[in-house]
Amino acid sequence: MSPNTHEIQRIEPGSFQSHQHWYPKALNSAIHPMIQYFLHLDNRLIIDRYCHLHPTVKPGKLKEVLNYLPRYFPWSGADLINATNMKGKKQMVLIETNSCPSGQKSMPLVSEQMNQGGYRLLIENSFSPYCRVHKMTAGSVLAVLYDKNLMETSGYAAVMADYFKKPVYLVPFFDGEKNDHLRIEKDKIEILIRGKWTPVYAAFRYVTQKPWNRIPIQSKTKIYNPIVACLAGGRNKLMAAKAYDAFNDELDGFGLKIRTPETICDVTKKDIPHWIKKFGGQAVIKVPYSNAGQGVYTIVNQTELDAFMQEAFEYKRFIVQSLIGHYNWNAKSSARRFYHLGTIPNAQGETHVFDLRMMICATPAGFKPVSVYSRRAESPLTSEMKTGTHSWDVLGTNLSHKLESGDWTTDTHRLLLMDRRDFNTLGLGLDDLIEAYIQTVLSTIAIDRMAKRLINTKGEFRQKQFTSLNNDPVLTHEFLDRS
Repeated sequence: MSPNTHEIQRIEPGSFQSHQHWYPKALNSAIHPMIQYFLHLDNRLIIDRYCHLHPTVKPGKLKEVLNYLPRYFPWSGADLINATNMKGKKQMVLIETNSCPSGQKSMPLVSEQMNQGGYRLLIENSFSPYCRVHKMTAGSVLAVLYDKNLMETSGYAAVMADYFKKPVYLVPFFDGEKNDHLRIEKDKIEILIRGKWTPVYAAFRYVTQKPWNRIPIQSKTKIYNPIVACLAGGRNKLMAAKAYDAFNDELDGFGLKIRTPETICDVTKKDIPHWIKKFGGQAVIKVPYSNAGQGVYTIVNQTELDAFMQEAFEYKRFIVQSLIGHYNWNAKSSARRFYHLGTIPNAQGETHVFDLRMMICATPAGFKPVSVYSRRAESPLTSEMKTGTHSWDVLGTNLSHKLESGDWTTDTHRLLLMDRRDFNTLGLGLDDLIEAYIQTVLSTIAIDRMAKRLINTKGEFRQKQFTSLNNDPVLTHEFLDRS
């Protein structure tokens, strides 16, 4: 790989090398048998098991859900919390759904014979049929667009080169930079190859930082995932919350539901203290369009709220959610409040908050899980928040950190693998994995259905429809000029 990540790289067939595309910790780990078994479960068996555990679920509806073929959102990853409520009912709670998610580099190989792991599964079973690569036009190329995570994006490019038996171009596309090696010409992406502008037939997209400000919503280049998937909820937590509510209304009566913390949408900054008080003085505030752990604020006391209110923000709308914390933190409980179960206590008796990332993809045969991993918080979960402790240290699980230089780094010591050692510390069983998978599929469908609402029969973006649902002028200024 070229050390200059701001230049287009031509990836040839036969260039895939495992050590470049996995964390050493994951590459040298043996997958846990339960994870291996789960990933090989047929959707039909999952339906049978899930309906056996949830007698009110209609099997026909669940089959329809798992066979759903998204139009705009074929590849997603959900972050879930293993939680309980005040009655002690254990359940997986959805925190957010991400388009173009990470996960491959953290996933032990399901089989040693499949040395390209989930990279191959995604390209072969989802990217290729979704983009109809078999209809690729002469003179065009395949590309991977990225703005972070070179370890995984280069892995996808190398697998694509192997699978399609042709060179693939790994193209950096960073926010706020010239990007003069790429242009949008008549709604088609073109890249500069040896001084010649060359059309991209299909692009595997891992552009996650405000992708709508440099990739058109309407594109003649086939994009996996299209930008509308991000605007509809894949990188827009406010729209995601509305998508979940709308789909839950449709699911009412079928025994299925997307399970999330109580969420208040379209909150202005001046109204945030009011909602924090409504939630008993503890809540989570989110800048809806940020990702990778950026723009998320856990509030457990007045000091943290005051610090938040003193910050300046680019956007005008926020969402506020009930906090998932320790049961003893807040005496003002409600039936809708959830509490962390956390990891199995270690030798010191410490339990840590963790989340579960479930990556899935859509295939012509239905949805499939691709990879699973977990991340734990830095500090242990205690029954009382110690004075001077930042709640994010106890509750925040994201591993990505953006440096002052603009580069990204990863705190891998908090990564929990689905291997024989780490998985056992999570206290999860097969039914929890199935529940996480169902929640991920439901949230993905909800966002895809929202995306369909935003595109008219001519394939054009419905600006007024979007603004009526997400009236944030700063956000709309970023992308509407391109629509």
